[in-house]
Amino acid sequence: MRGAIQVDRDDPADVLAGTRELITEVLRCNGIGHAELISIVFTLTPDLTSCFPATAARDLGLVDVPLLCATEVPVPGALPRVVRLLAHIESDRPRSAVRHVYLRGATRLRPDLAA
Repeated sequence: MRGAIQVDRDDPADVLAGTRELITEVLRCNGIGHAELISIVFTLTPDLTSCFPATAARDLGLVDVPLLCATEVPVPGALPRVVRLLAHIESDRPRSAVRHVYLRGATRLRPDLAA
């Protein structure tokens, strides 16, 4: 499952709150529980350096799920202040049934999926 959120500024409180919102919404929209999570990869745009988004996942109780944080490629003109996630899940559902979640300004990244 994929998702992204644009945060207002590079501040730990904003980045962590946005990441918690994103994780919560991705899991809720897909009816996914903790036990179905295999791992989550987070990426941040290069302008977000104040904290690790994985901290937000740990705050939500995902203490035994492997997490990884990385920086996005700094493409000129890319949408700023974006946290993305790619969650690997164990599921029998078809890929077409998975809902990808794009929140706040990140809806511009994939308007076809944000609708």
